[in-house]
Amino acid sequence: MKLVEPKEAPVEKPDKGMFDPKIFLAKVGAGKEVLEFHKNQHVFEQGDVAGAVFYIQRGKVKVTVQSDQGKEAVVGILGPGQFFGEDCMNGHKLRISTTTAMDDSVITSITKEAMLAALHDEPKFSEMFMAYLLTRNSRIEEDLIDQLFNSSERRLARMLLLLANFGKAGSPQPISPNITLAEMVGTTRSRVSHFMNKFRKLGLIDYNGHIEVHNSLLSAVLHEKPQLEEDI
Repeated sequence: MKLVEPKEAPVEKPDKGMFDPKIFLAKVGAGKEVLEFHKNQHVFEQGDVAGAVFYIQRGKVKVTVQSDQGKEAVVGILGPGQFFGEDCMNGHKLRISTTTAMDDSVITSITKEAMLAALHDEPKFSEMFMAYLLTRNSRIEEDLIDQLFNSSERRLARMLLLLANFGKAGSPQPISPNITLAEMVGTTRSRVSHFMNKFRKLGLIDYNGHIEVHNSLLSAVLHEKPQLEEDI
């Protein structure tokens, strides 16, 4: 991890109406640091002291948890424009997960105190952060429903669509083959390999160094086509 040298920025107008949350998060300031993390470098580890919130400017971050028995599970993949580590805001003194850069990443660190001040003083920032929290809570509910009611094959299909950013602005993104899909879906690697080969034969994905997800996979999930029925 290294600090990014602050660049000279034009003088900002004092008009509160000109406040831009993304510019605020991209700049060094009181209680804020802009940090660079290399691929596979931890941002923080489970059990570390929790005292800051993080915002991803560039790159991807994997969120994992580990049980007392040493079993590890991937609980999230985060990308640009997303926050993490906000558990320090609701009284958590220690980190409950480990976060690891999946690519070379640029991340803003904001102390709890600076975060509280920005939320209090800047309505636009408060709106942005609230929208993030609501979206994250909806995603957690969807993940729980997915685990309770869907087969592992359909969970894998949904995870591929989420990782490819289907439904967001721009074209679907290729997925790195290094992502541990089995841990994220909650099944074995052999089952994931079986389903991935099935998806490829059906033309739902391509796999050539990176995983490319096609619109046909989304259609199969939305319309519950019989090819997405788990083998017995």
